[in-house]
Amino acid sequence: MPTTSHRDARLTYEDFLRFPDDGMRHELIDGVHYVTPCPVLRHQQLLGRLHLAIGTFLEGHPEIGQAFLSPLDTVFSPWDVVEPDLMFVAADQLDILTEPNIQGAPALVVEILSPSTRKRDLGIKRELFDRGGVREYWVVDPKARNLTVYRRMPDGSFPNVAQLDADGDVPLTSPVLPGFALSIAKLFA
Repeated sequence: MPTTSHRDARLTYEDFLRFPDDGMRHELIDGVHYVTPCPVLRHQQLLGRLHLAIGTFLEGHPEIGQAFLSPLDTVFSPWDVVEPDLMFVAADQLDILTEPNIQGAPALVVEILSPSTRKRDLGIKRELFDRGGVREYWVVDPKARNLTVYRRMPDGSFPNVAQLDADGDVPLTSPVLPGFALSIAKLFA
């Protein structure tokens, strides 16, 4: 894992804007530059199904907020700029939307694991989303065929509150998307 020896050596969003447009996903976490290759087919299938389900739900409930797909910079701080696979910005926080990016924590962030991102998505990105104030974080694991939910609790903690399996019958629901329900079996079909 890349590290920096001095906080002064950290890269910033200004540095980030100078990265090449090379088809790779560039992110900064605590000023450290991470590069991820473009996603594989299964990743995109799962992302497409999730976005379609949330988008269809929001068509009937536009007052709840807006959903976005990567690539879209999400700026948590000058040293923390990520491109989650899917983001949902709730109606009470639409002021974080700017033309070039999202300036702050979306209500919901979704990441679909891949071999090259698994450790980062479950480690430093989950920590970033916790300290950044994300209300809910969904982690989709194509290999294990499950979806893990981390949720902001009233005491401010951000625990894993559910792991939903493709062979289970418990639908995915969320207080961030009131009324939304998704069959995990259908997601992984």
